Amino acid sequence: MSLKYAAIRASFELLWLTGMPRLFRLLSRSRGVIFTLHRVLPETPADFSPNAILQVQPDFLDYCLERIRDLGIDIISLDEALERLAAPRKGRPFVVLTFDDAYKDNLQFALPILQEHEAPFTLYVPTAFVDGVGQLWWQAIEDIIARQDAVAFTEGADTEYVETRTLAQKNDAFNRLYWRMRKLPEPERLTLLAEFSKAYGYDLDRQCRDLIMDWQQLRLFAGDPLCTIGAHTVHHYELAKLPLEQARNEMAQSVDVIEAQFGIRPRHFSYPLGGPLSCGPREFDLARELGFRTAVTTRPGGLYPHHLKTPTQLPRVSLNGYFQQRRYVEVFASGGLFSQLGRLTG
Repeated sequence: MSLKYAAIRASFELLWLTGMPRLFRLLSRSRGVIFTLHRVLPETPADFSPNAILQVQPDFLDYCLERIRDLGIDIISLDEALERLAAPRKGRPFVVLTFDDAYKDNLQFALPILQEHEAPFTLYVPTAFVDGVGQLWWQAIEDIIARQDAVAFTEGADTEYVETRTLAQKNDAFNRLYWRMRKLPEPERLTLLAEFSKAYGYDLDRQCRDLIMDWQQLRLFAGDPLCTIGAHTVHHYELAKLPLEQARNEMAQSVDVIEAQFGIRPRHFSYPLGGPLSCGPREFDLARELGFRTAVTTRPGGLYPHHLKTPTQLPRVSLNGYFQQRRYVEVFASGGLFSQLGRLTG
């Protein structure tokens, strides 16, 4: 775990010990929280698993839903959340559950838990992923580095060989390549990913088919009345890095594909990656112009009545895989705390 996450864990411990989450729930004007989830897997992550932040274990998800209701917090849909934000009085606090990317493990491990608790949720679907031709590049570079003792980083005419024998070396190599890809324009990132995966015999299409539901599986998932299907672009590109019309097409075409598959037009949207590097005022305006009722970021914070004025830039709180301690559920469920965090880190 990095120093950053160690510091966050220490903060979680302090907040829990001092009873601050309960105080914030009582005194804050925050009405509720939208949770971000990705993967739900029973296995304990390997020592080198930089993407473990994106996965929680089924037992932890099950406990979260039970504990949230024990705290007097309702689990509701996005549409009901908007209704509650519009109510003149605060009422009971609430949590909204959202899942990004349509991982197969959501169908196998998450759905039975959600059904048992009768917990509504939204699933945001990147349509190329479900077609089996998406590129989960963050997982690909982890998989490649995990099995190599050294990797080659090429930039222009220069090639550098980086040792990846130790855990520290693997983490350093991952962080270096991850942030290089995040900073590159999307066409250059795609080229780098193709070259890197080809050099190590990594099949990106197979990876996508292995990890993501196909349309038949997604119909099983989406057919549950607890599920609301949302859009998540076609290719999961960082929209802020695209020309305006391409960004618009990524958003609009994903809606058209989902409508063609399910006969319903998604009203809710999730920005891929969702941070300041990935989406901003231009993307928020696009979501509004395209008619989305809500669009969610990954910027931390609770939900307040003022978010009704900016429903295409809603905050979310990540159920982070590094913090699967039962005592932290009260911290996660405190929107006011995360709003303060967002102000400090924004």
